[in-house]
Amino acid sequence: MSIHKTLKVSGALARSRNVLSRLERIEKLKSQEKWQDGDSIFGLPKTSANVMKKRTKKKKEKEKAE
Repeated sequence: MSIHKTLKVSGALARSRNVLSRLERIEKLKSQEKWQDGDSIFGLPKTSANVMKKRTKKKKEKEKAE
């Protein structure tokens, strides 16, 4: 039996997006020096999305300090 959609945990939706906006793609291409001012914003090359990792290291350090 499945869980009703109103009972799902809201934290499950907090994850990294797999699609970047045009502005985010241009910023990433600028940092890789593959795009310069004046280039067309159409037909941009594909870029990989940022993958966020869980930050557990800081929590462990805080627990050790206490």
